[in-house]
Amino acid sequence: MQPRPHPTLAVAFWSPKFILDVHLGLLKARSHSMEEHIGQLWHRLITRAAATGYPQAAVELTQISKAVGVLFRALGGDGGLRVEATTATAHGARRHWLQRLAGTHQQIELCWRDAEALRLPARIDCFPKKALNRDLYLWLAALAAGEIDPTQPWFQLNQALTKKTLQRFPGLQPRYQRLVKAQLALRPNLARLSPDEAAVERAIQLALRQPGSVTKWPLAKRPHQPVYLWLHPSPPVSASLVVVATPDESPTQESGKKAVDDKRRRRGERTEMPDGKKGLLAFRLESLFTMAEYTKVDRCTDDEENIEAAKQALDDMEMVSVARDNKPAASSLRFDLDLPAPAYDDTPLGEGILLPEWNYKQQQLRPDYCCLQPMLATTAQPAELPSHLKRTAHRLRRQFEALIPKRVWHKGQQNGSEIDLDAYLLHIAECRQGRMSAERGLYREFRGSSRDLACLLLADLSLSTDAWVNNNARVIDVIRDSLFLFAESLYATGDRFAMYGFSSRHRNHVRFHTIKTFEQSYDATVRGRIQAIKPGFYTRMGAAIRHASTLLNQQKLSQALLLLLTDGKPNDLDQYEGRYGVEDTRMALHEARKLGLQPFCVTIDEKARDYLPHIFGSHNYVVIRNPSELPRELPLLYARLTHS
Repeated sequence: MQPRPHPTLAVAFWSPKFILDVHLGLLKARSHSMEEHIGQLWHRLITRAAATGYPQAAVELTQISKAVGVLFRALGGDGGLRVEATTATAHGARRHWLQRLAGTHQQIELCWRDAEALRLPARIDCFPKKALNRDLYLWLAALAAGEIDPTQPWFQLNQALTKKTLQRFPGLQPRYQRLVKAQLALRPNLARLSPDEAAVERAIQLALRQPGSVTKWPLAKRPHQPVYLWLHPSPPVSASLVVVATPDESPTQESGKKAVDDKRRRRGERTEMPDGKKGLLAFRLESLFTMAEYTKVDRCTDDEENIEAAKQALDDMEMVSVARDNKPAASSLRFDLDLPAPAYDDTPLGEGILLPEWNYKQQQLRPDYCCLQPMLATTAQPAELPSHLKRTAHRLRRQFEALIPKRVWHKGQQNGSEIDLDAYLLHIAECRQGRMSAERGLYREFRGSSRDLACLLLADLSLSTDAWVNNNARVIDVIRDSLFLFAESLYATGDRFAMYGFSSRHRNHVRFHTIKTFEQSYDATVRGRIQAIKPGFYTRMGAAIRHASTLLNQQKLSQALLLLLTDGKPNDLDQYEGRYGVEDTRMALHEARKLGLQPFCVTIDEKARDYLPHIFGSHNYVVIRNPSELPRELPLLYARLTHS
């Protein structure tokens, strides 16, 4: 038997007023949805009508960045500069009425170069042919490889660079002529410009056809149309930001968050935190609210769920301002990289070692600039090889035993167990001819030979190694297993080796952890130190490499291998960031090579190819794509490096 509805409820739900309210609500929702749909269609239509590019012929910087980097450095460009996407900047030139209606073509990406990177457009689609857009990338790289005089006016500088580039590399002449022809086809019609704008446009076109012919630049009220073949007239210069640094997330760290890797370079500035009273300026303009000045969003704690919407908002910003919110919180989580208390820290060995550091801007070494502190794990207890590594270690030991030199006959010895018949017959023949060599050995000895080499493994123990790999192991655990198997393999060959780890916090505290010295034997004590390693702070590579080079050079053997195991690029809290840290590390490796050492880098950083060729050289590093394979690959790599 079905229950009967309550009569009061039935009247309330089916009253004429309720039905009218429902219909009005549906009409409003449908009207709002229709307005939004028509607005989107109108936006797409007017934007497409105002577009001037050729999407079908577009070339992305990611597709050609390697070729651009090779060409830039081959033509004399600074090898320490990265190749990055540039920042879109406002040009202020006259726009077509459709472009003004659509609100587009206000900004443009032009090429420029600074002390950190060569900055190129993220996408070029200005020409109708894909080959021309690709040629434009290569031409801009060749142009930026020349010597830039910042005191020259913009139009004279670009003419001088163009003229010198074509003189040095005549093979670029046909490509340049094709680009000039395509560029002139896009320039505005002189007849439709005002007299002053026409004079400027005429000078630009003449300078493109005949670089160096324009010596006096006409003046105009409005800026000219951008010139794609030239460098930026006034590259943006951002104020330096001083922010509390946190270790970079390892590229191997995986999480449930969706990430969008945007290669574009953004303009940034440091500013004061607004008071929040002028953020939303409300005025009635067809029932629209306009956001003025800023939107206060704490990006440390509030992430945009719609990542595409956040990226679109970022693309609309010409300047990204960063401010520190000093507002006290009711509760907070303290996350500082303070040093642990002495009772819980590792044991320092000595008073510290003063080391120099290379300042690439001044092109000189700063003497006694860094303090390196040797450390020894206090809580390390003797340990056995972890059970999950025993099978792999047994297989590697058997493979490495093949590297042990076999016993062979050593002929021509002054002393030995048997007479060397070949040497004796030669000695008799010389005596009968009236000449005799007193230095000739007449004996032979059956013994083994030794491998005249030493290896020092330097492991990066920065805080970034605390990241997870494939959600089942941390980077520090992978490094720990690698050290175990490396030591097991080299112990089987009898090669001299040492192992150290390093991290840093400012230049006055570079921690250099002793795991195994050259004089120590590999035993349970060393295994306990490997088991005790833990993530530290930051990565001041230069100081650690200099001290490791000193220790390795003291062995005085014919082959000395310096292996660096890392998961990222040099960085620290102070100015040891970006190119400064890269150049100091590069200089430390140059000093190591002058001592006769052989540096080699093993990394799991997927972005290492952007900076390691400049630091180590194109053949002195290897990237392990799957970090979990590092423990097995590291000993085999050592075998290949020392095979000769």
